[in-house]
Amino acid sequence: MSESATSVDLNCPFLRACRREPTDYTPVWIMRQAGRYLPEYREIRSKVSFLEMCKRPDLAAEVTLQPIRRLGVDAAILFADILLVIEPMGAGLEFTAGTGPRILRPARDGRAVDALEAVDVSESLGYVFEAARLVRAGLPRHIPLIGFAGAPFTVASYLIEGSGSRDYMHTKSLMYRDSGAWHALMERISTVLIDYLNGQIDAGAQAVQLFDSWVGALSPGDYREFVQPHSRRTIAGLRPGVPVIHFGTGAATLLELMRDAGGDVIGLDWRIELAEGWRRLGNGVGVQGNLDPVVLYADPPEIRRRAQRILDQAGGRPGHIFNLGHGILPTVPVDHAIALVDAVHEMSRR
Repeated sequence: MSESATSVDLNCPFLRACRREPTDYTPVWIMRQAGRYLPEYREIRSKVSFLEMCKRPDLAAEVTLQPIRRLGVDAAILFADILLVIEPMGAGLEFTAGTGPRILRPARDGRAVDALEAVDVSESLGYVFEAARLVRAGLPRHIPLIGFAGAPFTVASYLIEGSGSRDYMHTKSLMYRDSGAWHALMERISTVLIDYLNGQIDAGAQAVQLFDSWVGALSPGDYREFVQPHSRRTIAGLRPGVPVIHFGTGAATLLELMRDAGGDVIGLDWRIELAEGWRRLGNGVGVQGNLDPVVLYADPPEIRRRAQRILDQAGGRPGHIFNLGHGILPTVPVDHAIALVDAVHEMSRR
């Protein structure tokens, strides 16, 4: 356990749930809780670019802390972006309003993979670690900090596609056409991710989440051959004793494989019932999830009803962390997010 862990209550509900220990109530946090639905976030964002927000530790720390003050959630998640690790590889990264991230020099063949630069995370991503230190210093002891990164497949897909994709043609073509280049790329990425996540842990994170946002594009066979070894290596390389949440979007067909790749908690999106997902995963892991993010546009009584349904499926079983099935949407009313957190705390109290 890192020295930073001494500044947090290791028996807080979130960390106890990560360890599948009983809690007085079900802990809850919200993916993308530091984001555009909060007016105080939008005020800062109106003055600086997204990338500048990520690279200025004072701003990244402030927007990380904003939802802690407003929502009453049980954990903070560091404000950053999963693609920050790509920039020091020499591929180029920009964020454009309305179009999202763009990789300026995609790596689509073995030559481009070989040309990627080695990454010293302390030198090139130190601003993320400084933000983590500032956040930890600003959090109360009972609120842990979650660090995060994109999983190897999702980072590789962005690096190969150059932007968002529907069919992942370039990514899968490299996998099928040149498996040697694919595995070399995934090994490079996983090496960077191990250093990057351990740096966040050393700087103040008490848990980490690996986001495999695009993994649902794969068949189970392709996941097993092309992705699982690298996700397993990444998770195995993290500091012992620090809980890992392993989350995939559209991954209902991959749950057992993701569990076997590693993680103390498996995140579920809304496309699978929580009870069914946990049954398939078995007793050896906790689960996180899994309210459809669009439910937060409903009236508070409906939000409560939907949250209760998920809590009923968990049945008070140790190891459940309540969350959305993906990130909160940018136009959700703040009061509805608060209503969800309050409802989960109230209805799950034991």
